[in-house]
Amino acid sequence: MGINLRPLSRQAFERAKTIIPGGVNSPVRALRSVGTTPLFIKQANRAYIEDIDGNTLIDFCMSWGVFILGHNNPAVSRRAIEAIGCGSSYGIPCEAETVLAERVREAFPSMERLRFVNSGTEATMSAIRVARGFTGRDTLVKFEGCYHGHADHLLVSAGSAVANISTTSSAGVPDDFTKHTVCLPYNDVEALEQYFREHGETTAAVIIEPVACNMGVVVPSPEFLQATRRLTTQYGTILIFDEVITGFRLAFGGAQQRFGITPDMTTVGKIVGGGFPAAAFGGRADIMALLAPDGPVYQAGTLSGNPVAMAAGIETLHQLAFPGFYERLEERSSQFITELQDIIRGRDIQLNHCGSMFTLFFRPASPLGSSKNADPVLNFADARRSDRERFARYFRNMLERGIYVAPSQFEGNFISECHNDDILEYTLKSIKESIV
Repeated sequence: MGINLRPLSRQAFERAKTIIPGGVNSPVRALRSVGTTPLFIKQANRAYIEDIDGNTLIDFCMSWGVFILGHNNPAVSRRAIEAIGCGSSYGIPCEAETVLAERVREAFPSMERLRFVNSGTEATMSAIRVARGFTGRDTLVKFEGCYHGHADHLLVSAGSAVANISTTSSAGVPDDFTKHTVCLPYNDVEALEQYFREHGETTAAVIIEPVACNMGVVVPSPEFLQATRRLTTQYGTILIFDEVITGFRLAFGGAQQRFGITPDMTTVGKIVGGGFPAAAFGGRADIMALLAPDGPVYQAGTLSGNPVAMAAGIETLHQLAFPGFYERLEERSSQFITELQDIIRGRDIQLNHCGSMFTLFFRPASPLGSSKNADPVLNFADARRSDRERFARYFRNMLERGIYVAPSQFEGNFISECHNDDILEYTLKSIKESIV
């Protein structure tokens, strides 16, 4: 397995750059941080993507975690096509919205009421607006390296979204838009407690990725997640779990099911739309009652709850609810992770993982021959000490072997139902050859 020099993709990229800024519609796709140019994809199926040059690659990006069932799942595609046959959008309610909302609530009982939007950015932005409306407070707490979409007030130390540019936020964001956003270190209970002692009574919400995925995969300590719940409850602050990535990924009920912590509000995205633009925000009924038309907090969207995304989401969640799905995925992922740990031992690489998500950080992890992490990646500061040039070489080496991993040191990789034993065995062999 391997790929050619991709002349057609290079031509397509040059053409795209004449009309699309940077030639891409999301910055990380430009592949600048890994020293190459983008692949332009023609089609995808199961665990594979095929570019316009005819190269077939094993995909571990999976549209940034969307395709837990694999690309182009036959039943999901069939449901979407059937829905398109009845019209792709109405701007008027359809029953599929209610059906999918009921399915989401079955998975996330904490989302007593929820509303669909088109993206994770819309979901987090809307959840924060509702939380501020409910509490009558302005201040928002987020954590360094956690990305919650590109709304102005959230582009503060936003992990992979800004890790490869020279500023910690973004040009075009006035200071007034971020003055009510406080950024604290991830996994630091002491800093969180000190903040709440001084400012808890004026804080509207804490938003957190319950497993960080936008500085690479970084798992929270149990004490840290428990502290977020304890302190927000104590001070009447809304706790928002951003499960746009972890929702339906780490368990049917997401990270909150996996860790046994119930937030006040939740956002989900990616998987919930089955490959189509869809996300949702929701929470306690008394909080969500503030949304218009019932309450004074305004939010709207022309394509929100469109019937195609709803149909794809319903079928996706139907398959995820099959008995044993997550147990099988967890077992396969665990075996892969165990073998990967053996490969990288003593190679100045650290492996962070949770369930079917993993990141290789190119930085010393442990003394030679030791299985104990001497300097674990626990937050964004730790992740930023990784050797990005070495990661870039690894990415290019894997690409040459026909494997597309997440194209940033600060992103996660995703194992799907379609990554079978043969694929994972070849991937392990390729990683062993690629880490130099």
